[in-house]
Amino acid sequence: MEKETILVGLSGGVDSTAAAILLKEQGYRVIGATMQVWDPSLPVPQGTYQKNACLSPEKEDLQEIKTIAEQLGIEHITVDCRAKYRQVVLDNFRLEYACGRTPNPCVLCNSFIKFGVLPSAAKAQGIRFDKFATGHYARVAYDEKSGTYLLKKAIDLSRDQSYFLHRLGQQQLAHVLFPLGEKTKTEIREIARKAGLAVADKEDSQDFYCGDYNDLLNFPNKPGDMVTLDGKVIAKHNGIWNYTIGKRKGLGLSGFAEPMYVVGIDAKKNQVIIGPKAALYHDELTAKNVSWVSGQAPAREFDCEIKIRNLHVPAKAHVCVLEDGSIRAKFDEPQLSITAGQSAVMYQKDVVLGGGMIE
Repeated sequence: MEKETILVGLSGGVDSTAAAILLKEQGYRVIGATMQVWDPSLPVPQGTYQKNACLSPEKEDLQEIKTIAEQLGIEHITVDCRAKYRQVVLDNFRLEYACGRTPNPCVLCNSFIKFGVLPSAAKAQGIRFDKFATGHYARVAYDEKSGTYLLKKAIDLSRDQSYFLHRLGQQQLAHVLFPLGEKTKTEIREIARKAGLAVADKEDSQDFYCGDYNDLLNFPNKPGDMVTLDGKVIAKHNGIWNYTIGKRKGLGLSGFAEPMYVVGIDAKKNQVIIGPKAALYHDELTAKNVSWVSGQAPAREFDCEIKIRNLHVPAKAHVCVLEDGSIRAKFDEPQLSITAGQSAVMYQKDVVLGGGMIE
């Protein structure tokens, strides 16, 4: 019987490398695929870049990745995803900040680029494969009762990346493998070390871009007012995109009896609203552009746990699905810094139900 062929998203990090090693050990024919997303025409400063960021000059990284593929004895291809990445991820990134929201580009990149454009473009290049795999810490299981694929948290919750994958649908999950879902980071580094690869000790990628976000935004100054909750003007700002909910450092404020934070951003009025920490706590959110892993909501109303950002501890909430498909969630306890533009991801135990963009 001919071996199944697995296309592995190979980034040059220890996780994707270990995924390729594990799949090869399991008897699959493995092809490494690296997506090119760095566009030299981006209006960013020239200089030294952090190599282990997702969006950074790729010349040296590509050579390292090719070396890893040679050491593993697997084929390697590069896939040009630059145009779609710029359109789907970077243009959205700029739009969201201009509207006073704080986006998470990794969510869009995973659902549309890494699990969409990359495998599709590889097929267009004539590469034949049976399934697509990545080094994400997450799991997929098939539920016989419902006849659907489940997206589940990783066994190692400290590494779990299911938050970033919540927009994957049934078609994608039916053809994806997550070899690291049952592993810990320590085990993964040991797998690469036993294979004799220097990547075993490589630092993790820390962010999607290696420089200042303003490099990518490239907005001209747009001065406006910083106001208190009661509307009193206390200072000026040069652009709402320089602020996120919960920001405290660098506000340049003094004379208040307690520390002040950014508690709101009003794009229409071009205002940054500041207040005490207590004003950052809220027990409700609405989210739009909701994606359900199974293809539909579990019910019109249901209880679950929600993560409002990747490092947030999931909090109990009651969810109502509204007529327009958006959701309204009421938390059992007030949550800190619910931020427009971030994703609200819903879980029942270790199963991802879906998620939407916080309004």
